[in-house]
Amino acid sequence: MSKMWHRHREPSPSVAEPRRPLLLGAYSFVRAARLCPGVLRVALLGSLATAKAVPKDVDLLVTVERAMDLVQLARAGRRLQGLAQTINLGADIFLADTAGRYLGRVCHYRECRPRVACHAQHCGLRTHLNDDLHLVTLSKDLLASPPIELWPKVIRRLAVPEDLEELLLAKLERDQ
Repeated sequence: MSKMWHRHREPSPSVAEPRRPLLLGAYSFVRAARLCPGVLRVALLGSLATAKAVPKDVDLLVTVERAMDLVQLARAGRRLQGLAQTINLGADIFLADTAGRYLGRVCHYRECRPRVACHAQHCGLRTHLNDDLHLVTLSKDLLASPPIELWPKVIRRLAVPEDLEELLLAKLERDQ
């Protein structure tokens, strides 16, 4: 039996303090996502929700009506991904439905067509949905109770770092 070993690379952002641009990008994403018909909730997951100095990406969970058109949300996701890429990091927009089922991620591509790099199980069946459930899935517990809800109401389920409070949560609470 042969094993393949993958070297785990730590993220190497192109800026000394990547949290600020990622948090500001998340703020812009939430402001855009909340205007999308069918978006019911936006939450923050992953290392950006912790005090980790160098997160590798920004992870957001968006709860949507199951039949929602993802075009507008995908556009906002690509803007966030582009911002993260300018500092050599990434962004993922995870999707769940109102029944608490994980649907997949928002596709990073502007146009849906077969690509070698696409890992969607049903590429093109639903525009802008990357249903790569064989690679990534989120637990029902995480979907039901994410660490930090950003919209429609800010809910903290853990102690939050000062920069997260200042650059994202307080601003979103002022917006409500």
